[in-house]
Amino acid sequence: MGKSRAMVLEEFNKPLKMREFLLPDPGEKEVLVKVTAAGVCGSDVHMWKGEDPRTPLPIILGHEGVGRVTALTGERHDIMGNRIKEGDAVLWHRGLTCGECYYCAIVKEPSLCQNRLVYGINRSSESAPHLRGAYAEHILLDAGTTLFPVPGEIEHSVLVAATCSGSTAAHAFDMVSPSIGDSVLVQGPGPLGLFAVAFARALGAGKIIVIGGTASRLEMCRRFGADILLDRHANSSEERRQIIMEATSGRGVDYAFEAVGLPEVVEEGVTLVRPGGVYMMAGFGEPRGRAALDCFNHIVKRNLHIQGVWVSDIRHTYMAYSLVLQNPILFREMISHRFKLENATAALKAMEEKEALKAVIKMED
Repeated sequence: MGKSRAMVLEEFNKPLKMREFLLPDPGEKEVLVKVTAAGVCGSDVHMWKGEDPRTPLPIILGHEGVGRVTALTGERHDIMGNRIKEGDAVLWHRGLTCGECYYCAIVKEPSLCQNRLVYGINRSSESAPHLRGAYAEHILLDAGTTLFPVPGEIEHSVLVAATCSGSTAAHAFDMVSPSIGDSVLVQGPGPLGLFAVAFARALGAGKIIVIGGTASRLEMCRRFGADILLDRHANSSEERRQIIMEATSGRGVDYAFEAVGLPEVVEEGVTLVRPGGVYMMAGFGEPRGRAALDCFNHIVKRNLHIQGVWVSDIRHTYMAYSLVLQNPILFREMISHRFKLENATAALKAMEEKEALKAVIKMED
């Protein structure tokens, strides 16, 4: 029986430890995958620091991954209906839902499933089969995991973000989307914000405005389709407001997408949306405090629609996967840093310090 190496989070705020685990034999319809690329998400940083209440210890982080099938038991098919065989390159949906609870069966919102399991987020490595996160040479995928085929010409690293920031953005636009010609504001130029810009442009938005604090990230948003870039270090909140009002005939934007996860961002954002407009909140992956809102003047009096966005479902991963495949060269530019598996802690630090726009742990393609 072979072994697999993995970087394990054993203590919050401490370096990850390299550990070896026995390779498990797949059970019925399970799939053993050799990981070729794992995304390092901003959520991973919060888990590493102990800020996400879902995080058990010890754990192999990594909810974004692509790899090659090395073993499987029983007949499995990908989302396109292709029979899966050893050697196939696959992307997997990060969550598993029960299909039986009130939210799965009645409300039809599996992202709210109370029994949801997520690779690299709430699945401990303490007990067998251990390999339940992508910061590892192998991962064992449950029978219910949805798989997507990876075309042979695509660099695997390019697709990892589609399973988290991409699918979360897709979830938002699937719930409420801007109409053709609508003005769109994106708060936050990280991977989530970049996907929001890309979706808004693909859906036919008019002016796309981005607020952020890093010049290189803002410039990347321009490459993804943004029209107006506002550096929060160079413009005060009142100056930003004036620019946005001038760009929208004094009304405010039709649709705003929050991609930061800070209460003060929400406080500003709701005031920049026109009466009857939409404010989508997708940036909060963990508790980050409370916002002070003028409920009458900013929400009720203006018929403002505020929509929370929590994780995503298989449909949304498919939407993001499809968007990336339409322009993989552009999405490749999102990846600013690549690390070896043993340098996973350095990858987390690069994301924490915003040195990296998107870091990837790259084993092979």
